[in-house]
Amino acid sequence: MPISSSLVAGPTPAESDPPRPPAGSTGDRSGRRADLFALVVAVLLAIWVTSGLWRDPNGRAITVNSSDQALFEWLLAYGAHALTHGTDPFFTSLLNVPDGVNLAVNTSITVYAVVFAPLTYLVGPPATFLVVLTLNLAATALAWYWLLSRHLVRHRVAALVGGLFVGFAPGMVSHANAHLNWTAGWLVPLLLWRVLRLREPGRWVRNGLLLGVLVAVTFSIAAEALFFTALACGVWLVTWALTPSQRDEARAALPTFLRGLGVAGAAAFVLLAYPLWLHFLGPQRYHGTGFDPRIHAEDILAFGAFPARSLAGVAGLDSSLAPNPTEENSFFGVPLLILAVACVVLLWRRAAPGRRATVRALAVTAGLFAVLSWGPRIKVDGHVIDVPLPYALLGKLPVFDAALPSRLALVVAPVIGLLLAYTVQQLAATSPRRPARIGWTLGFAVALLPLLPVSLLTVAREPVPTFITSGDWREYVSPGGVLTPLPLTLDVTPDGQRWQAYALAHRQGEFAIPSGFFLGPGGPDGRGRIGPVPRATDALLATVAETGEVPSITDADRAAARADLRHWRVEIVVLADRVHGAKFPVHVDALRQAATDLLGPPERVGDVWLWRVPTS
Repeated sequence: MPISSSLVAGPTPAESDPPRPPAGSTGDRSGRRADLFALVVAVLLAIWVTSGLWRDPNGRAITVNSSDQALFEWLLAYGAHALTHGTDPFFTSLLNVPDGVNLAVNTSITVYAVVFAPLTYLVGPPATFLVVLTLNLAATALAWYWLLSRHLVRHRVAALVGGLFVGFAPGMVSHANAHLNWTAGWLVPLLLWRVLRLREPGRWVRNGLLLGVLVAVTFSIAAEALFFTALACGVWLVTWALTPSQRDEARAALPTFLRGLGVAGAAAFVLLAYPLWLHFLGPQRYHGTGFDPRIHAEDILAFGAFPARSLAGVAGLDSSLAPNPTEENSFFGVPLLILAVACVVLLWRRAAPGRRATVRALAVTAGLFAVLSWGPRIKVDGHVIDVPLPYALLGKLPVFDAALPSRLALVVAPVIGLLLAYTVQQLAATSPRRPARIGWTLGFAVALLPLLPVSLLTVAREPVPTFITSGDWREYVSPGGVLTPLPLTLDVTPDGQRWQAYALAHRQGEFAIPSGFFLGPGGPDGRGRIGPVPRATDALLATVAETGEVPSITDADRAAARADLRHWRVEIVVLADRVHGAKFPVHVDALRQAATDLLGPPERVGDVWLWRVPTS
């Protein structure tokens, strides 16, 4: 059963388009060629964006976010290890010894880890990370193209324009800087498809079950995106249903819709019961997030700015309005904003009264999420104006308090993509006069060409030391024992998790590490924080790693170091010749001097310095 025609903006098929061609006809072959063209373009664009990593997947890292890359590589390796060894995929004791880490409140990407486990074991976590990232980008564009071409528009060109825009929108390219969760945008059109199917009479059980499974999959990959999608669906559907011309249709569909939604909720709850328990009641949980929502709020001017990794950006038209390069969540540019408004006006003027409900719902959804993305206070060109916004109230609510408001702007990109697709279909169906056709073509070109993505910036990454890759570490660490690199593993110094990921993916066995890059308890007011609350020794060594300045080490420092190492149950301390710093160069020589002053002279083992820690 096709999605109701009242959900489609623009002329009805009967008004403007020929019927769909039968299988085997010329039109059908033309559609298949369009599908193949969409596939090729999406894959090539995805490879182009990630091409810097394809040069050497194991030896290169994303320049602006090598820490998240290391985290997702670790999650892929740990998930594969958990699958093959029967351990808990949602809680691990391999990080943050002795407390462990609740992965259910982190971004565990469990489904990806399980599905790609064979590839992780075959080619290693870095290459698997790159494959998933590339597939995410291509699949997002193709999923939106599929939803548009099969359910929302008749013209494949319209579907292609909308799908490619959403798949490679500024926010998607920005999050391609190592975010395997947010680049999994292919889940969103599938969710929308299944939500709209809930209205089918007589199939509410089947449709509810399918939606429930899809919700569980999405939760395990991108829980925050699932939350935003649910909010957007709710806003869109309520706005659409309250339109006078749609009330009768909405009222008639409501009972079946609610029954299917109930089945979906029950199915998702059963599948997610354990991770949800861990998320809200389990050990090492936290409330809120480890990030400041005032910082991670979208600047109003960011909507009209150009993204860094675009043609406009590399031409020098980018800005520094995002909190960091991975969070350019709007950045549509002024031309596209003007074009989007023109699309709304055109579609509103040309649509039948019933179809205007769709246009109105899209405009309301985009506008509301844009305002919510501005966070609790207005921010213009980096300056905060003390004017409270709706998010000031919403941000105090459960679940909202764990989200970053600026990411709500990501909802606007699919809305714009839908408007672009509907407009292309409208123009193709009504054949405007030549001046108007030229004007719209130029408008699309001026708005979209500056946003064409360029490849992500990458940098050479320090190799995993031979001490780890050879398996020599097993001679110094008992099975499941604790090894710590210097400096201790954090988001800015992620080598420990890279080493651990290598050992797990190459079936060398387990070693645990203190600290780690994760979100856990310990932040102000019971909120989360990145990594554990620092102890004296790791705080001292982190400062030395960043500054290169070795303080005078006292007997009290040595006693604290011994106590900390006993607390962490560390068996050996390891310093590699080359250490990766995600935000600063690590001063290895200064670290060795400080560690020697704390722990005594090290041993030289292959390409690392090693300190054995007495067990008593």
